[in-house]
Amino acid sequence: MAVKKKTTTKRTVTKRKAAPKKKTKSKAKKPAFGGYAINFAGRQETVEQVFGKKPIAPSEMTKKIWEFVKSKSLSNR
Repeated sequence: MAVKKKTTTKRTVTKRKAAPKKKTKSKAKKPAFGGYAINFAGRQETVEQVFGKKPIAPSEMTKKIWEFVKSKSLSNR
């Protein structure tokens, strides 16, 4: 008995054109993420004055920065 060969047909692949990119309106100034804007302009304090002379962990740095910002009223809140 003879085995029949399966016939296959070639598929044609059509390429889709990429959708045109939409132009977004650029805003003049985007507000800070989370709603906080902190301005350190004109400050005379050094890093040692804010953090101290001993090495500290990054979590402690964050705490000291926010303590400094709140004591000097540098944030918009």
